[in-house]
Amino acid sequence: MSISEKVSALAAQQERLALGGGEKAIAKRHEQGRMTARERLALLFDTGTFTETDLFVQHRGTELGMTGRAVPAEGVVTGFGQVNGRLVYAFSQDFTVMGGSLGEMHAQKIVKLQKLAMKAGAPIVGLQDSGGARIQEGIDALNGYGQIFLQNTLASGVIPQLSVIMGPCAGGAVYSPGLTDWVFMVDGTSHMYITGPDVIRAVTGEQTTHDALGGAKAHAGRSGVAHFVAPDEAACIEQVKQLLAYLPANNIDDAPLAAPVAPAINAEALLEIVPENPNKPYDVREVLQAVVDGGSFFEVQADWAKNMVVGFARLQGQTVGIVANQPKFLAGCIDIDASDKAARFIRVCDAFNIPLVTFVDTPGYLPGVAQEHGGIIRHGAKLLYAYCEATVPKLVVVLRKAYGGAYLAMCSQSLGADWTVAWPGAEIAVMGADGAANILFKPGAEAADPAAARAEWVATYKEKFNTPYIAAARGLVEAVIDPRQTRQYLLNGLVGVASKRESRPAKKHGNVPL
Repeated sequence: MSISEKVSALAAQQERLALGGGEKAIAKRHEQGRMTARERLALLFDTGTFTETDLFVQHRGTELGMTGRAVPAEGVVTGFGQVNGRLVYAFSQDFTVMGGSLGEMHAQKIVKLQKLAMKAGAPIVGLQDSGGARIQEGIDALNGYGQIFLQNTLASGVIPQLSVIMGPCAGGAVYSPGLTDWVFMVDGTSHMYITGPDVIRAVTGEQTTHDALGGAKAHAGRSGVAHFVAPDEAACIEQVKQLLAYLPANNIDDAPLAAPVAPAINAEALLEIVPENPNKPYDVREVLQAVVDGGSFFEVQADWAKNMVVGFARLQGQTVGIVANQPKFLAGCIDIDASDKAARFIRVCDAFNIPLVTFVDTPGYLPGVAQEHGGIIRHGAKLLYAYCEATVPKLVVVLRKAYGGAYLAMCSQSLGADWTVAWPGAEIAVMGADGAANILFKPGAEAADPAAARAEWVATYKEKFNTPYIAAARGLVEAVIDPRQTRQYLLNGLVGVASKRESRPAKKHGNVPL
């Protein structure tokens, strides 16, 4: 065979392998409103930049009909390319090939890609669409999952890892997304669970559906497993690209800078957004819109633990991580889920050198038997641990209420805040005046009007204790500011601590209260 004939044969083989399960299987995917593995990668990467790896890898299975069975590209497409001009690695499971099932060599392709991404110091995106372990390969398939989990763990905090659930993801397969930094799901077509509806029905008698059990809305609003939900696959991939634009390539690089943009809301609005009445709710995201670069706030886990808002934004083009109490839900109280949500986000920001900006307005931890028995002590401690552990620049704005242990937990100076400012109406105290009155106020017998005496006591307590000036007098707040100056003070603070360095005790690792 001549070289030209060999080249022609190579092209024919490449074309055959690229078809995956074949034209009929591809047409079926399109009829279901789904893209193929390669179409998804084409949408993710900049045009013409994707380089495929290990196209010719083949399985070694010999049992249960696997001898001689063709499994194009081993059911997973792997490679690297440019996303908005930046290097990214990705794998995309091909459901048209044996349901995207994971066998020994399928896993080895992913593991090899994970190692390459680590060597290159580049993010890795996993487009998951698989029926699970390839039963025909038995323990070799299970071992493959274990090797992927190990690489997920070794890469954690070194390179960003994004899991994009584009179809089923069940059984042990869910633990790779569970180990990564971010989970994306598509409403109506993505499903994640350890055991499916049929098994649950057989074992426990509970009746459920794939969507109710492990759909996008279930994981975005109830379990907190999903960070982002999109209405379709194209929108989901766009979310992936949007998130990558905020993140550095690895834990040594800095996040990319963007062109500065003026806030979407004029600073004058800050005089009106937050009510003077400490018991009146408002949407803290309106405060953010008047402080951060216009259109830059990218909320994470928006549908879970709504009493805590977390997400990325930009200040004069620089990526920052936002953590904020949300008085619109549960009065901004901190509960179990809010603690977990914020703690995880803080640790991700710290791992990737992203400064943290915290907006405080909370009356305390959420009271109740369910919270206590659910482990609010343990879960709440995660929030404290995350802030104490973080060595990135930590800036804090106290908007209104900052009471008791919740004040401490929201990145007080005691926990290592570098730059704290408070609005003049902020109440930084052990508790609110009414709560203090319930404990301390004892109207004397001479009080002709106990209600009036209590009101006077409350007013005096507020004036003496519920102000930001005592904290400022102790040096626990660097400045009490005009709310309209919030953005400028944060920009100044970022400059002041940009070169921050902290040394910590040498140890293998800490014991975070999981």
